[in-house]
Amino acid sequence: MSLPIIDVARARALIDQGAVLVDIREADEHSREHVPGARHNPLSRLAPVDAPAGAAVIFHCRSGARTAANATRLADAAGCDAYLLEGGIDAWKRAGLPLATPPRSVRQPIEIMRQVQITAGSLVLLGVILGFAVSPRFFALSGFIGAGLTFAGISGWCGMAKVLALMPWNRAAARAMGV
Repeated sequence: MSLPIIDVARARALIDQGAVLVDIREADEHSREHVPGARHNPLSRLAPVDAPAGAAVIFHCRSGARTAANATRLADAAGCDAYLLEGGIDAWKRAGLPLATPPRSVRQPIEIMRQVQITAGSLVLLGVILGFAVSPRFFALSGFIGAGLTFAGISGWCGMAKVLALMPWNRAAARAMGV
């Protein structure tokens, strides 16, 4: 099932008419910036959207890729007329529409998925370098990380992201934001 994709201007008009804007990004992304009044319903724990009778639902992520890739799940969660915001919150920003951001006094680490990319990439590179320089057995590290990333992509569950979320720098930011 595919949901219609609408641009920021159409989304804004629907919101003014009572549509519900739903942010499906994860908590660390939502805490950095979000559209004021948008409901937070992360894709990893997607729950049915409780929209007023007759109201439409508009889903957004950062760029529009996650919403497009999960349109069927989002349609099921909406249970009413639903749309995907073209370009996500990035398009919302480019249009100059308001965003809520935390106070500058709250220092936040980079997004969990970027931390996963940096960590996984570093471990794969380390495995290759050590595989050539020390012992071919270190190639297994690169294989293990590759298998983990493949599993994460297929299942939607990333063990590395779960472990990184427990790191002190991520826990402190989550506590400061009340997440």
